[in-house]
This record gives sequence, C-alpha cells and structure tokens, in this order.
Amino acid sequence: MDLEQLVWALSKLKTKSNQRINKVKRKFCREKNISMPGNAELLSVYQKLINANKLKQDTSLEQALQKRKIRTLSGVAPVAVLTKPYPCPGQCIYCPDEAKMPKSYLSNEPAVMRAVLTGFHPYKQVKARLKALENNGHNTEKIELIIMGGTWSYLPRQYQNWFVRQCFNACNHKKSTTLEKAQKLNETAKHRIVALTVETRPDYVDEQEIKYWRKLGATKVELGVQTLDDKILKLNKRGHTVKETIKATKLLKMAGFKIAYHMMPNLPGSTPTKDLQVYKKLFTDPKFQPDFVKIYPTVVTKNSILYRWWKQGKYKPYSDKQLFNLLLKIKLATPDRVRIIRLIRDIPGESIIAGNKITNLRQNLQKELKKREQACQCIRCREAGENIKNIKQAQLFTEKYQASGAEEYFLQYCSKDKEKLYAFLRLRLPEPKEKNFIPEIDSCAMIREIHTYGRLIPLSSDKTKGVQHQGFGRQLMKKTEEIAKKNNFEKIAVISGVGVRGYYRQLGYRRQGSYMIKKLK
Repeated sequence: MDLEQLVWALSKLKTKSNQRINKVKRKFCREKNISMPGNAELLSVYQKLINANKLKQDTSLEQALQKRKIRTLSGVAPVAVLTKPYPCPGQCIYCPDEAKMPKSYLSNEPAVMRAVLTGFHPYKQVKARLKALENNGHNTEKIELIIMGGTWSYLPRQYQNWFVRQCFNACNHKKSTTLEKAQKLNETAKHRIVALTVETRPDYVDEQEIKYWRKLGATKVELGVQTLDDKILKLNKRGHTVKETIKATKLLKMAGFKIAYHMMPNLPGSTPTKDLQVYKKLFTDPKFQPDFVKIYPTVVTKNSILYRWWKQGKYKPYSDKQLFNLLLKIKLATPDRVRIIRLIRDIPGESIIAGNKITNLRQNLQKELKKREQACQCIRCREAGENIKNIKQAQLFTEKYQASGAEEYFLQYCSKDKEKLYAFLRLRLPEPKEKNFIPEIDSCAMIREIHTYGRLIPLSSDKTKGVQHQGFGRQLMKKTEEIAKKNNFEKIAVISGVGVRGYYRQLGYRRQGSYMIKKLK
C-alpha cells in the first residue's frame, strides 16, 4: 500500500526528472520509515494500478522510471539468445575454446551467463529476456531477435528449426507444433519479431543456405570477415579467403539481407596502418559495402592458440594509445549509411590476458572526438533517440552508390545538418540481366531495410510523442517506389520480418514466399 501511495505521488509531479523523482522517493521513505524501492519495483506497482483501472497511463512517468533507456531507443527491443555448445568448423588461433561453451564464447560473458541459467533453451531465454526488459519499463512489442553462438550454418537444420520455433513460441505465448504456424501467429502477437539475425562464416554461405534462412524468418546476417588480407587470414588459420567474403556478400544482398561484418584489428600479422587501409576498403570497394560493422580488437584469452603465442613472445597487442588512435580514425572513416554496432567484445576484464581492457572505450572515443571538434557520422552516433525537437523540419537526403554489382540507394530523414537521424531506407536496384536465385524476387527492386529510430512506441499507440508513428516510414516507402518506377521496375519487394508483414499489407504489398511484394503500375 505504501508503494501505491508513492506511485500516486510521483504521477502527480509536473516535472518527472530523475532528480525530482529521487527527491520525492527519499522524502516519502523517510516519512514512512521504509527502505528505498528500486524503479523496477515501482514500475511493477504502477502496472498493477493501471491494470486495476486505479491510475491512468502516464508515459512520462514510465520513461522516468525506465532503467537502461538506451535498450529500446533504437526503436526495437533487442532479445539476444545463445545456441547450445556445439563443435565449430574453424580453427582460428584467437578463439577461446572453453569446455561446455559455444566456440569463442566465455562462461562469464553476460549473454552467456543468461543462457547458462536456462540450459541454453531458446524458449526460456526469450521469456527471461522479455521479463527483464518489461520489469525495467521497456515496451517489448517490437522484437529484434539476435541468435548468437558461432557458426549458425554448422548446426543441424533440425535443431535450427526447433530453436527458431521455440523463440517464436515464447513471443506468441503459445506453443505451435510447426515453425510456419508459429510465424503466422506472430504476425498479430503481442511480441512481434520484426527482425531476426543469425551469425556465420563467409565460407558457409550459399544459395540453398540463404533460401533456408528466409524460411526461418531471418532478415540480417553477421559475417565473421575479420580482415580483407588473405595472408593475415591464413596466418590466423581462419579457413577462408577474401573471395568467400565477396561471394557471400553478393548472394546475401541479392536476397535482400542486411549485412554486418565482424572486423578484428590487431590480428597477428597486421599493423595499425594495414587495419585502417582494410577498413577504408570496406566502403570504397563495391565488392564489400556492409551495412553494419562490429569492431572487435583482438584480445588474448586463455584456452586459445593465441595465448600460447603471446606467452612465447610471438604476438604483442597494440598499446592502448595505438589502438585508441586507430579506432578514432576508423570512426571518422565510417560513412553515414553504416552503423557501428559494437566497438569491443563484451568480455569481462578478468578474462583478458592481454589487449584492450577498457570497457567504456566508445565513450572515451566520443569525448576525444568532441574535444577535437570532430564527430563520427555512423548511424548509431546520429540516432535521434528522445531528441524530437524540430522534428517537423526533417529533410530527406538520398545517396546512390555501387554494391556487389547493383545500384543501391540510402534514403534518410535527418535534421538539416544531418546530425540527428530519424529514419532511413536501403534500396537495391539489380541489373536487368541479373537472374535472381530466389524466383519470387527475380526482376524486383529490393527494399533491404527500413528503420525509424527513437524510443520504441507501442503498435497501438498514436498519442505517445516520439520519432516513430510520425509517417517517416510511409514517406520513405512512397519515395522508394517512385525511384523503382523511374528505373523501369514493375515490382518491388521487401525482406520483411515476420512480425511486420501487416504493416506492408496496409501499403499494398502481398506475401510471395517469404517476401512482401507489390506490383508497380
């Protein structure tokens, strides 16, 4: 009852800043002689009052009590799940090989610890993650499902199908006997999977594999590229060459997938100069052009061949200063159409024997760039977040570039100076003579991604203020269809996540295979 009174008091505040809320909490607890409740506890009480019709919904209070707001400031709720420990086809010298863990993962990594608690069961992992997000005040209607665990393609297909079905079942709150039934339910479920990511090696990507991923509902693939130097790949026993990366990239883009590259500066055999040259080549050579990058500077951990090399003096990591300066240059070399997802692996410092141990490296880099009056132009650094001031003055910018044998467009709604990004779309226009290995999208213009940033706003809400539900998506779709028609395309396709098919139906798209397709008159 005391906490209900506190929630009532907080709801009546005109200004719900963290400072103001904490002041009221302290005063209330002193008067009632009770211990200070956490925000998650107050959110739980708040939700009970809403459900009992004792209190009207107060979005400003929800936001004020929300923990780790950044979790859903990109417009979706990320839910990461880990596959079971399973052999890996690679023999990479830098990968730790810990018993009873998926290859390259350590038992004390946060995502791994969550997976271990559920016995690596996908249904339980998703349920636990949804509960944690909701307890911290996050809306979970739009889910980005991220499947981790190494080489997804190497796992048995029966397991892959079961794993993905269990994830859909957890979001549907209903156990379907087939993946197709689970996906159909998810189109109208409370927790809709609007994007699905898998990770694999470039040499395990082929046409049949891609077709299967589409049946699973996958929309994005993370590729372990590491570097674009064959000599360094060979020295590190990666097991593939740059040729496989080029081929995998083209096949995935033909199918409409979003592509993230994992890049590893400071591999044995490399130098800061070489690493920067490789990174710049990603965006100057049409054979690559990833949409996202994860930058994982090489670190030495136990249970790896690299650990032995380091002990023998055969390998020496860059100094902190060398790595910091390299990453500054990398950030400045990133085009505004690319998102740097991560700058370091989430490996606890106690597990790193040598190499970078600075956990807040991204923040330090941002401070240094600001000090130099420079700025990273990557998507993540420009996301509008909760800053919707002057949103009505947003402007449309269009960039055209070549990628894997086709013309691609990057359309973005930004502030006039392009420092705040509200929404964007990726369009691919294949060459007329290019025959697609997926029949239903042959001769189609392809929308590979459409994303509106800002705080995740519930599907049912039309009153909550934010970037979402402002019409940016529809305007981008309309502009894209105009570009496709101007280039003589009769059809346009979207690589749609299962949970967002309904949105495209409203725009005149109809499902063919695993894609949403519209005829252009």
